[in-house]
Amino acid sequence: MIIGFIGLGRMGQPMARNLVKAGLELVVWNRSTAPAQALAEELGVRVAESPADLANSVDLVVTMLADDQASVAVHQGVAGLFAGGRAKWVVEMGTLSPQHLAELAQVAPKGMRVVDAPVSGATQAARDAQLLIMSGCEEAAATVLAPVFNALGKRTIYLGKFGAGAVMKLAVNSLIHGINQTLAEAMSLAEAAGIQAEAAFDVIEASAAAAPMLSYRRPLYLDEAGHDVTFTVALARKDMQITAQLAQSLGTAMPQGQATLQELLAAEKDGYGARDMASILAYMRERKA
Repeated sequence: MIIGFIGLGRMGQPMARNLVKAGLELVVWNRSTAPAQALAEELGVRVAESPADLANSVDLVVTMLADDQASVAVHQGVAGLFAGGRAKWVVEMGTLSPQHLAELAQVAPKGMRVVDAPVSGATQAARDAQLLIMSGCEEAAATVLAPVFNALGKRTIYLGKFGAGAVMKLAVNSLIHGINQTLAEAMSLAEAAGIQAEAAFDVIEASAAAAPMLSYRRPLYLDEAGHDVTFTVALARKDMQITAQLAQSLGTAMPQGQATLQELLAAEKDGYGARDMASILAYMRERKA
């Protein structure tokens, strides 16, 4: 089976490397050509001329795209992914809205199946092939999809219904962004009382409030400037906006999610958009009652 991979950003590059490491044949494409060319030379794989060319060259396509707008640009048009004829599966692993995924499934060419399979885990989990994969399809599809999922993640949960993976990704991310916000508030409170940041983090990390993301993101919280960006405030805001829209469409109250969204919007307005989401701690340090 030949795999196509589209979207070679912070998450996509290590994921593509792991597919090759697992022995899968790969073809890549990226909207910015330089990352695709560099990775192709590193891995010894081909760069497709367009998404359509890629879809004409592979059996299964994986996309790791930032948002719905990027997805539209990749899938649609005469050179878009849906113009290709060979690929039978398109596995969407980025954080896309359920509405957009439904639209993709409706316009996909006959014989090409769209599957939502977003992932949970930061860049380190992507490098270590330790992602959690939330697949919106039945487990019977594992015959085809398992070689890809096993190369990328530690566990795949098959949710049995198209779109369920996208919903669960939003639900998980809303929890993550809520934890990020309340961690920033708790740390700011402790520091305002004269407790050193590292000591405060030690206590939180050892407490009942501990979560895995706090441990693997600890270096960023304590020294944001000294580490590469892994997930921006702008992407967090995008996640929470999609989640808020989904909740509204379902008639579900999300007061905490709305509060998190408002803080992310305010931080982005104040120039934090391109910074790591850990920068919300710096943002809250500057906030005054």
